[in-house]
Amino acid sequence: MKTMIIYMSTHGCTKRVAHELANELSGQVSLVNLKEDKNPDFQNHDRVIIGGSIHAGQIQRKLKEFCEYNLEELGKKEIGLFICCMHEGEEAFQQLNNAFPEKLHQYAKSEAILGGEFNFEKMRFFEKIIVKKVAKVEETVNKVDHEAIHKFARRMEKTFSPFLLLI
Repeated sequence: MKTMIIYMSTHGCTKRVAHELANELSGQVSLVNLKEDKNPDFQNHDRVIIGGSIHAGQIQRKLKEFCEYNLEELGKKEIGLFICCMHEGEEAFQQLNNAFPEKLHQYAKSEAILGGEFNFEKMRFFEKIIVKKVAKVEETVNKVDHEAIHKFARRMEKTFSPFLLLI
């Protein structure tokens, strides 16, 4: 199976998560950063996994636009969706739901919240001020969920068999 992981990363966390996820998947896996390749050709891939990071409650605009523009073609693929964010529970699920078009959620085989990071070394001055004020965090914090990455990869690897529904 050929898989393409399409992602956007602002400070590097989603990039590291995408690479870790790629190492968990079998078959041929291609990684595409939408910052570098704004129109990746995923037509020759069986599976497309899309992920981005949440900033101020929203996923990167260019990632969302890519999904909306390619919605029909993505619907023909096995789809996985993930976000990297610092929230947990209901708020994280709400961010995941808002990150992608509703139709893409319907197409998705699996969806995941894979943790996140506040990386003060890579943030701009005003980003640091906002994070300190809103999140009440004073230094770099890494909450990437490696177990969630592993579970998401396993769910994406599972094969659907309609015959199992007959049992």
